[in-house]
Amino acid sequence: MDDTGAGDPDLPRGIALAWGIAADPQRGPKREMSVESIVDAAVELADAEGLGAVSMAAVAARLGYTPMSLYRYVTAKDDLILLMQEEATGLPPEHVREVQGWRGQLEALYRAMVQMYVEHSWMLDIQINGSPTTPNSAAWMDAGLAALADTPLSQPERLSIMLFITGQARWCGSILASYARIARDEHMADDEISRREDALFRRLITAEAYPALRAAIDDGVFLSTSDPFTFGLERGLDGIQAYLPRAAAGRHDQPRPWGADDGAEIAGDKRFREARKAVREAEKSLRDARKLERIAARDARERVRRARTGA
Repeated sequence: MDDTGAGDPDLPRGIALAWGIAADPQRGPKREMSVESIVDAAVELADAEGLGAVSMAAVAARLGYTPMSLYRYVTAKDDLILLMQEEATGLPPEHVREVQGWRGQLEALYRAMVQMYVEHSWMLDIQINGSPTTPNSAAWMDAGLAALADTPLSQPERLSIMLFITGQARWCGSILASYARIARDEHMADDEISRREDALFRRLITAEAYPALRAAIDDGVFLSTSDPFTFGLERGLDGIQAYLPRAAAGRHDQPRPWGADDGAEIAGDKRFREARKAVREAEKSLRDARKLERIAARDARERVRRARTGA
């Protein structure tokens, strides 16, 4: 019995197809065709040319059919993209559940997610519309929650940790995919890309306008071979490890509502609102002033260059 009061929602056709519970088309071409073959062709096309190359007409041409033939199986492009995402996501690797300890399992899931984005970078171009509700996506979430099953963490805390893992993996995959695209399109090695970025930042970032960032640049941060994403992941897992005794003692942290801040209780106070407004205006003025400073510095460098060259 449904105790949420929501009842059973109608399933969109794309989700029903993903779960294998959508009705098959009654009529169609006699030649071999299936939802699976359509999705496979679309994934191959996206892997080769990107998500923007995927259309019902392009997939149909790849299979040797007319676009109308495809619509008998997949009635909308959005459904096709959902099924492509499900196919590319696949199931979490079997070895993950064999890794010892919750931390090792989460790290293995993270690495597998990053690899998934590297292999199918077009998935990063798909708009996120709520929580994923397809079988393979559910399997990844289940694997992460299973890794935390023997911890004293509450269910909301376990879900929060999985959101941290998936978010870190998606962000890492996005950067790696971007660098891979630059390397492919501009025929550059990783170290060449790093040197170019370092030179660009050294030219644009001044100690006067951005003192902290300039100090990092001077320290060679853009030439470092360390992995910032793994560092962030490990420090996050360190924090979870340190939190476990609190959870075991029943002292669970209660997440604040979305958008809450320390000033929520006094947000209605007139003087407080005026002070916050003044801060925002001051911050805007500072940003504008720094912009003018950058322009003036650029013009000054150009004048110096011209004076030196006699141009």
